[in-house]
Amino acid sequence: MVESAQVPGTSAADTPASSGKAGALETRGIEPVPAGERHGHPMQLFWVWFAANISILGLPLGATLVAVQHLAFWQAALVAVLGAAGSFAVVGVVSIAGRRGGAPGLTLSRAVFGVRGNIGPTIVSLVSRLGWETVNTTTAAFAFLSLCAILFGANADAKASPVLTIVGVAVFVLLTVTVSGLGHAVLVAVQRWSTWIFGALNVVVAVSLVTRIHWGQVFAASPAPVGAMIAGVGTIAAGTGIGWANASADMSRYQSPSVRAGSLVASAAAGAGIPLVLLISLGSLVSADDPSLASAGDPVAAIRELLPGWMAVPYLIAAFGGLLLSNHLSVYSAGLTTLTLGIRLERVYAVVVDIVVTFLGSLYFMLVADGFYGPFIAFISLLAVPITAWVGVFVVDMVRRRDYDPVALMDVHRTSAYWYRAGCEPRALLSWAAAIVAGYLFTTAGTGDDAWFTGPLAGTWLGANGLGWVVTFAVGAGLYAALGGARIRR
Repeated sequence: MVESAQVPGTSAADTPASSGKAGALETRGIEPVPAGERHGHPMQLFWVWFAANISILGLPLGATLVAVQHLAFWQAALVAVLGAAGSFAVVGVVSIAGRRGGAPGLTLSRAVFGVRGNIGPTIVSLVSRLGWETVNTTTAAFAFLSLCAILFGANADAKASPVLTIVGVAVFVLLTVTVSGLGHAVLVAVQRWSTWIFGALNVVVAVSLVTRIHWGQVFAASPAPVGAMIAGVGTIAAGTGIGWANASADMSRYQSPSVRAGSLVASAAAGAGIPLVLLISLGSLVSADDPSLASAGDPVAAIRELLPGWMAVPYLIAAFGGLLLSNHLSVYSAGLTTLTLGIRLERVYAVVVDIVVTFLGSLYFMLVADGFYGPFIAFISLLAVPITAWVGVFVVDMVRRRDYDPVALMDVHRTSAYWYRAGCEPRALLSWAAAIVAGYLFTTAGTGDDAWFTGPLAGTWLGANGLGWVVTFAVGAGLYAALGGARIRR
């Protein structure tokens, strides 16, 4: 593995100088972690994934299963298990590469696509992370405004209170950068202990919501066709695990080389699956009683209206905290992805750059754009395709690859073993591009009349049932294997 000396193609920002102690600043960039510094275990990842998925965004996702897909409650719960836990099992599979190579996912991806060819997947990954951070920050700022309205009588309308909106966004991003900037050890510790605090608050909120449900109305709902359930699985997978797949190795790179692959898969599937299944099921239960949640411009306020007055403050604190835990992980990953693009910064400064972009994007959503949830659904639908295409190619490569060359991963010049042809691996890039085209043929981004994009085959059975991502994965993985790209020498 890479020793402390600088390797070809790196800058001082890449030089290992990290500490595994909680509270210490992680100064390591994207270079592989030496085997002697990898002491992580799967339960750490369990808490990381659990904490990142206790945000209230699971509630409106569940609401769409009832309001848009017209599923009965029991169908929505089953879809939540298959879509959320299933997609995070894929996250666990990709995290095996992080344990094996000790580097972030998009850095390891250089071995698959070539040091130049990897730029495309890396940009898509960075846009995905920045998009999710903007969604998290925007939603948290809505919670901040509502909290200020209760405690201080402020106007909770973002456009009517621009200064307070800016303050809310600034508070959230500063809290995020404090944890994400310090790095891996701090993030793992904060995610674990914060899970108990905000998880408990979410349980209190969930109990309060359940007690206000009109159960007769819920059980009177007719079940939807199987095709609607299949479409629901696609929606949930795209909105949960698929969006995290290319970030999973970022956290698992500190796992001990002796950790079993099955334990990594289980830690991701269970860690994220437990809170997501509960929250998505609760969202579908609430929507069966009141379908307005699925189309709410401000989901925070919509859920708050369903709660008794005394629950408002605990609910808003839980909402803000849950979104913060998700943002910690996303911003940390985005910083590593930024470095993989070749931008020569210290890791902590890369995090700051990403936070600035998120700050501006959130202000746009709150002060300029009309609506929130529609763009959110369209966003995850569009980005799910190229990310799934990457997963298909990457997993096929990972299955056959025994190891990663740590020096070649950091060498971005012609001397790299991963230079291939002009810095690109043609078979991997062709498979990735073909999978993206195939996936978009069957994809609809957005809902109803607000759809941003509708593929020419979106009206077919595969497209109508939300299976464009399955087509994407099959084409990417199948074509790459057929072209012989999986026959790895090392």
